[in-house]
Amino acid sequence: MKQKDDLFSTWNIKNLILKNRIVMAPMCQYQATKDGKTTKWHKLHYSTRAVGGVGLIILESTGVSPIGRITDKDLGIWEDSQIHGLKEIVDECHIYGAKVALQIIHAGRKSEIDGEILAPSPIAFSKKYKVPTEMNKNHIYQVISEFSLAAKRAQEAGFDAVEIHAAHGYLISQFLSPICNKRDDEYGRDRALFLKEIILSCRDKLGGSYPIIVRISANDYNNGGNEPKDFIQLLSPIKNLIDCLHISTGGIVGDVIMNEAAQIFPGYQTMACKIIKHGLQDIPCISGGLINDALMADEMIRNNRCDAVFIGRELLRNPYWCLHAAQKLHKDIQWHESYLYAK
Repeated sequence: MKQKDDLFSTWNIKNLILKNRIVMAPMCQYQATKDGKTTKWHKLHYSTRAVGGVGLIILESTGVSPIGRITDKDLGIWEDSQIHGLKEIVDECHIYGAKVALQIIHAGRKSEIDGEILAPSPIAFSKKYKVPTEMNKNHIYQVISEFSLAAKRAQEAGFDAVEIHAAHGYLISQFLSPICNKRDDEYGRDRALFLKEIILSCRDKLGGSYPIIVRISANDYNNGGNEPKDFIQLLSPIKNLIDCLHISTGGIVGDVIMNEAAQIFPGYQTMACKIIKHGLQDIPCISGGLINDALMADEMIRNNRCDAVFIGRELLRNPYWCLHAAQKLHKDIQWHESYLYAK
């Protein structure tokens, strides 16, 4: 009888082998320079989690263009000069056994950068945000190109995978959601077309074996918005293009009152992940949401609710959560030699 997978079993995304199923969720640090480059903070922040035993570290949202950033304190990867600093982070994390992915983003109507912002339809995120410019075909083709060039730079920087940010109400998420995609062209009739073309363009630059992860918001939490069942329909035609889904929820609107589905508790996004994972014939999935207990994370893997668990805020509080989790689950994992006296 095959032994069940657990939190500390190895896991593959395509040819990428991860030492465990613990994923550090991308969390903006707001410590970048004005031109989107890394600082000493980023190197310290991420390498510490690598020492702490994380299997896959996903770097924070990194803009594919200057207006693609959420704020002007976010990282960017729209030009070659930004590669070097990112490579230093990757190299440092690799020393301590972690694999590293880069989340690439265009914020769309949620960008707080000065100047014109873009969206599928001219609908503001909230009363506090500017009304965006409705994207024409030239805008769309330009952004697709920006994503693919950013993905290629990530590969050149040594990242083990890229994650396309199609969640939390940012640009691709805006195309996916009927709440803010009111277009009557092909990008409105097929709300996943923009995402599909971005993935295909990235794949063309990256080659066939390089892992592409896609993060989605499985529930808009607003009447008329997407629910998990909608993503099964949206993604079924393109699921073979996606190596792994990173499933989150929310973030699509700012002013609308959330519906009754928006209840937040540890593991609150797990059911959405399970529905989509099995609805798409066991596509590899990462799930999480306020997870801080090792037993809960392990149960999610053992019962095939997901393939890996993302840990966010808890890893901000405790960079060595993985080491404590292993002790709680009676797993003997490798510690850095300098910390063996504490093991």
